[in-house]
Order: sequence, then C-alpha cells, then structure tokens
Amino acid sequence: MKIKKGRIAAIAVAVLVVAAIGAVAARSGSAAQKTHANLSVTGSVKFWGIWSAEEQTAFEKVIAGFHKQYPNVNVSYTSKGNDIPTVLATAIAGGNPPDVADVAQPGLVKQFVQQKHLKPIAYAKSVISKNFAPAWAKLGIVNGKLYALLYKASNKSTLWYNVHSFKTAGVKAPKTWKQLISAAKTIKASGTPPYSLCGSSGWTLTDLFENIYLRAFGTAKYNSLSAHKIKWTDPSVTKALKYMKQIITGANVYGGTSGALQTAFPQCVDFAYATPPKAAMVIEGDFVANEILQATKAKPKKDFNVATFPSITAGPNASAIETSGDEIITFRDTPAIRAFVKYLATPKAAEIWAKLGGFGTGNLHVPATAYPDAITRATETPLARAKSAVFDMSDQQPAAFGSTTGQGEWGIFQKFLQNPSNISSIQKQLETSAKKAYK
Repeated sequence: MKIKKGRIAAIAVAVLVVAAIGAVAARSGSAAQKTHANLSVTGSVKFWGIWSAEEQTAFEKVIAGFHKQYPNVNVSYTSKGNDIPTVLATAIAGGNPPDVADVAQPGLVKQFVQQKHLKPIAYAKSVISKNFAPAWAKLGIVNGKLYALLYKASNKSTLWYNVHSFKTAGVKAPKTWKQLISAAKTIKASGTPPYSLCGSSGWTLTDLFENIYLRAFGTAKYNSLSAHKIKWTDPSVTKALKYMKQIITGANVYGGTSGALQTAFPQCVDFAYATPPKAAMVIEGDFVANEILQATKAKPKKDFNVATFPSITAGPNASAIETSGDEIITFRDTPAIRAFVKYLATPKAAEIWAKLGGFGTGNLHVPATAYPDAITRATETPLARAKSAVFDMSDQQPAAFGSTTGQGEWGIFQKFLQNPSNISSIQKQLETSAKKAYK
C-alpha cells in the first residue's frame, strides 16, 4: 500500500513533536532530580508572622528556597508585626486563622493548645530530632506533644564590652561571676562605670535576673519558677537577687540609679560605645550588636566584643543558654503545611537566613561559616552547641505578670533597681503579683 506524501509529512511532524516533548520531559526530569523537587505535594500555605522590613525580605528568600523543592506549593507571607498575638486571637474568634504563624511567646502557644486551636506537628519530630539537640526539641513540646518549632532564636546569655575600657583597666572578658565582679571593681577604679543599664525598659532587668537564676540554679528550677511551681519568696530567688544587687548598685551604673531608671533600650548600648565611653559593659542579648553597628561608630573586635554570660555554679548548667525566639505553629494540617514545617526544620532553611545576618538557630547542622561575621559566629554558634536551653522566663508567664509595662515583674524589678537592699519586700511583691496573674 502506498502512503501519500502529505501523510508522510504529517507522520514526520508527529515524530518530531513527540521527540521534542520527550526531550523537554527529560530536561524537566533532570532539573527536578538536580533540585530534588517534589511535584506530588500541592496546595497553598497562608503564613502570618512578626517579621517585617529586612527580616521579611530574608524570610521571603527562605520561602523561595522551599518553592524550589516544592514548586506546586504556594506560600504567602503576611507581616502582622508585634501585634500578632492580638491579630491571631481576633482571627481565631472569627473562625479564620492562618494556616501557619510564628509567635514569640511560649505562653501564647500553651494558651492556644489549651484552647484546642493548634494542630500538633508530630510529623516533623524525626526531622527536628535529626537537626536539633534534645534541649531545643523540648522547647516545642506542650502537654507531652510537639506543637511548635523554634525556627529563629536569639542568644540572650551574652555580655557586650567596650574593648578600650577593658584595655585601660587591664582586665579580660570574664568567664565566671567572680571574675565579673573583680573586673567591674577594677574598671570602676580606672574611672569608668562598669555597667550601662536600660532600667526604663523593665524587660532588660528581667533578662538580667533570669540569666543569673539560670546559671546559679539550673534549668529544672528555672522552669519551675517560670511555671510558678516555686514561689518567688523561695531562698533560691533571694540568692539570685543578691547576685543581681552586685550589678545594679547605683555606684556601678552609669548615671546612677535615677539615670538608669530613665534610660530605655537601646540607649544604654549607645552610652557604652560613645567616645569616650560612659560605661564598659551592657548585659543583654545578641541583638545588641545591631544597635552598636547602626547607632555608633564602634567596630567589631577593635572597639566592641562579646562574651558569654558568666557561669555562677559549676556543673552541666554552667553554660546553659536563655533564648527568646520565634516558634512556628499550625492551625491546620495539610500535606502542603507538613512539607513547609518540615522544610523549616532543615539546615538549608536556616542557612539561607543565617548568611544574611540577624539570625540564630539551634540547628546543629548549620555551619559556623554560614554566619556573616566573627561577632555573629561568636553569639550564634553556642545556640546549637548548648546542652541546656530555656525560654525567656517572662515570655512564658501570663502577660499581666511577665510582660506589662509598669506592673508585674517589669515594674517590681524597677523598684528593686531603685532600692537593691529591699530584697525581702521585692520577693513578697513578686509573689503577690504572680499569684494574681496565675489564678
């Protein structure tokens, strides 16, 4: 049978089309293999977060990294800023929360769990266990179930010092409490107040107390006090306040007691790096570096440096770290949400942001080289190495006690700064306030 020329041409075209499709498919398959793209998971993820400005830009790059692995999942991020607890509560009341959110208050996570608004993320347990030390994995557990991933963390157990003030006084960065007190006396004798305090921002005073209590008594007692299972009149609190008194006594602080009470964060940081310096040290978290770099002319290593908060009691908790940070929580459970949460627990998701700066993580497999400079490496690499880690105590407590301007811990610790000798009265006030808040 003869085949007409027109039909031969049509067959030839068809063969070419099939070949072209095959080539495209082969290339697509090859590309998918190279990027390990998962095409089987589809859907969308609505994410509300606290991050804005530079942090939002950084997180959107993390989302782009996820999209390369899951091209058929669309993640939309909306910044709700610091009002996210209120925004989430309103959305929940209206029956329309986001799929995923990040919050900085562990107490809020517990509240949402108790109210049965959150979905557990047990499906991410294996990837979290693979990449995070047990100390970090535990931070997302509520009532025995895994509900949150601490994705972005801050190291709040740091001490920042003016290099020139230390050199003038002939002292080195302290590693123990005894060395800190000794160095402070020498610095004071050299003509510079040892400490700059932001007493007008009450939370800075709670941070100081929390680090002292953690290093003195360990994670078990710290967590018990956080949950009000130990009273604030306990002897351990008495001892911690005596340690704190050694720091905040007016003669040790730039501006004295009244000056410290009128100084808000981050102005105390600026004082320590003025020319000439008004104080030698600021005891606060890793975010101090941003203020130094943005508001002063001080250069890393040359003008300012960082040390670990001094150890107080020898043992496994001597290097325990207090952290604050952003926990990833979920209000729904879908394959797309599961894929996204598990991705955020990987080293890749952390490394993308770490390279951009302003980011810390407890992820064990993020290399130190991922951090952009020596100071950031010094503050963030200890997070992953920490054998013991706890959340900021005041962030875990009811807001009326732990995080309200002028009342609860913030207000009472300001009274303590005003009169450091009044320890017994301060403890009674703390206990009365805690009892009321925990009812």
